Amino acid sequence: MQTTGPARRPDSLGEDGPTGRWTTYPGAPVETRRQLLVKLTWTAVWAFYLLYPVQDLATGRHTTAATAAGAALLVVFLAAYMSLVVIRHTHRIARSRQYVPFALILGIAIGTSIGLGDAWLTLFTYTSVCAAIVLPGRTALGGIAAVTAVFAVIGLSTGADHRTLIEIGLPCLLAGVAMYGMQRLVTTMRELREARTAVAHLAASEERLRLARDLHDLLGHSLSLIAIKSELAGRFMDAEKAAEARAQVGDIEKVARQSLTDVREAVSGFRRPTLAVELAAARTALTASRIELDADPRLTDERPGLGPEETGALAWALREAVTNVVRHGVGATRCSVHLDETWEDDGRHAVLEVVDNGPGPGKSHPGNGLSGLRERLEQVGGHLDAGPANRGKGFRLRALVPLRPGPSGE
Repeated sequence: MQTTGPARRPDSLGEDGPTGRWTTYPGAPVETRRQLLVKLTWTAVWAFYLLYPVQDLATGRHTTAATAAGAALLVVFLAAYMSLVVIRHTHRIARSRQYVPFALILGIAIGTSIGLGDAWLTLFTYTSVCAAIVLPGRTALGGIAAVTAVFAVIGLSTGADHRTLIEIGLPCLLAGVAMYGMQRLVTTMRELREARTAVAHLAASEERLRLARDLHDLLGHSLSLIAIKSELAGRFMDAEKAAEARAQVGDIEKVARQSLTDVREAVSGFRRPTLAVELAAARTALTASRIELDADPRLTDERPGLGPEETGALAWALREAVTNVVRHGVGATRCSVHLDETWEDDGRHAVLEVVDNGPGPGKSHPGNGLSGLRERLEQVGGHLDAGPANRGKGFRLRALVPLRPGPSGE
């Protein structure tokens, strides 16, 4: 008889789950064997550089022993190179073990280049890439430079011509630097995903706290009043005072209906962003991206004439502006957020201004985020102004919404 066990999540090298995918993207965690196979396949594509050593072995200019040794070392080299992919994408294997195949790769590249000739210098291209992957932080740049220097010394000592040195040395250096840049890009993408997750959790927590406070304030008094009036109605009924009991029951009905209306209003605003919540989320996202936030301390204060719809629109503007800074403000180190008032042709407006010191918008066209934000502002009678900041440095977003007349804003 066939039995079924409890469902389990596929591990990093386990069976493919129902959501297993063939496709991956740079920096994506490998969760299934299929995804690991995709990583290995893409890595194997770059093995075409090994054609040069293979052709060298096929010429027959080496002895039988040297040819056999070269073929064996080439197989070990490729296996060590591919094992780095397995080590880096298998959580059960310690990352410190990746230095073993890297040392093996470096040793084979040096030994074969000296012993078998300049055709084997192409192995240093793989060694340079491995240095960029294995070595941490900026140490990788030093490792790439060291591998390139070793290549140059061995190439000159073995009598390689200048054309060979350039044709192999340049890819050796550039491939390592390109892989280092890719590693930094992957790290940045991972940090941005973590920042977005943190912002989502923070926003959800803030909304839950707000809803809890609203429900406590709304229902605490109402339920207490209902309990008291129910007790009074019971006493009047015991005393056979039907009119007084009926009046209390009527009051209970009114309080209950009003409480239901208040709860519906509170829940309807559950997903409406506020400047306080979005400012906290912006601080978390910018800190994770190593960008300093300069925020007006009066930003979260109540501003006369600014209604809830207008406040929600400004909160959406703050969210979109900070998202643009985090995603597109490459090189930005500072972001300022200020809320002020200004006069337009159609009256007094509140203006939220977000400015960063990044590279600016360049020649790119506005995306869907800014288009959607412009529509939100237009719904409350406001408008959006986005473009380069002062002197063309950085990006500035200004969201304007009208202020309602009257000191109370009603």
